[in-house]
Amino acid sequence: MIRFLKNYRQSLVLIAAIVTGALIGIYYKDAALKLKPLGDIFLNLLFTIVVPLVFCSIASVVAHTANSVRMTRIVLWMLVVFVTTGIIASVIMAGAVKLYSPSKGVRIETVEAEVSKKTVFAEQAARAVSVPEFQDLFVKKNMLGLIVFAVIIGFSVNAAGERARAFREFLMAGNAVMAKTVSIIMYYAPVGLGAYFAYLTASFGAELLNSYARIIKLYYPVAILYFLIFFSLCTFLAAGKNGMKKFWANILPPSVTAWATGSSIAAIPLNMEAAEKIGVPEDIREVVIPVGATIHMEGSSLAAMLKIAFLFGIYGMAFSGLATIAQAVGVALICGVVMSGIPGGGFLGEMMIVTLYGFPIEALPIISMIGTIVDPPATMVNSVGDTVSSMLVSRLMGNKLN
Repeated sequence: MIRFLKNYRQSLVLIAAIVTGALIGIYYKDAALKLKPLGDIFLNLLFTIVVPLVFCSIASVVAHTANSVRMTRIVLWMLVVFVTTGIIASVIMAGAVKLYSPSKGVRIETVEAEVSKKTVFAEQAARAVSVPEFQDLFVKKNMLGLIVFAVIIGFSVNAAGERARAFREFLMAGNAVMAKTVSIIMYYAPVGLGAYFAYLTASFGAELLNSYARIIKLYYPVAILYFLIFFSLCTFLAAGKNGMKKFWANILPPSVTAWATGSSIAAIPLNMEAAEKIGVPEDIREVVIPVGATIHMEGSSLAAMLKIAFLFGIYGMAFSGLATIAQAVGVALICGVVMSGIPGGGFLGEMMIVTLYGFPIEALPIISMIGTIVDPPATMVNSVGDTVSSMLVSRLMGNKLN
């Protein structure tokens, strides 16, 4: 119990702050409405850091991709597996939210979100992935364009080799500084989120809190079924019946560690050990599992799709149609790729959802609570999915595990 409280201390503090804020909003409405500026400070700090954080994080990861032929094949198959599983997770949750709406009974009247404006999908996609001017990259509403640019820069640094060593180190240093900045901002999170939830509850009513019970009822069963059924199917495809048995015989320690610590990174050593016992080659497991702990988040893709559907519901927008669902799957996949594998993570992906769709700023604290309450099963799926992916990459590389 002591270890659990220590590992989830940040999440528990945030939950306590949010509950306190909600109670203030219910019982002291007039006072709660005056707390909004305290929440605005927190949100403004987060939105200020998001652009340099995304750029440095993605560019530095891509820039450090190895160049050998086999390593290139491993990385390419790894990315194929990461993207495919992320899409599958997003589509599964898209189906689940259609069957059981997480936002039923909740409606917030506010400024119409930009996503509801009718625009040709191809034009919308083009504007999302590119911008006409360089300076436009560093505006948070052009987040997807910034990601594409960061990936290109990362590949360019890699291709330039030794001549770009100083720039590569600059990206790594920038990534470390931005990550530390986020951690410093997060010290203010309990005050900022507590104040904002007091304001939201006072403004929009206590029914907002009831919707979180529906989210738990939806996410936890979906994530656990995904963990049991989909991972079994993947390991069977990768290594047959014997490989699936080996997987389930060795995966409990990293599963429990990920759930208890709320960190994919904390489970890396146990995932590496499990992959070794399963028979995954050393060079594959040493690439796929550590990289996956940072950029492969199936549980986060499940959660991102849930957050998108929830926001669509509370803002009175129809979450239907092929273009809407496809776009949501893409956004959920991006969130699953850029999520950081640290305890209490997820704010970056949540900021991306809000900025990419043009939701009001009030939407961020609303979905941040979702990220907090689904964190344990999401982290378990994120972490164990890396071992599953290493098995699939092994099969695609021609290695037999059974």
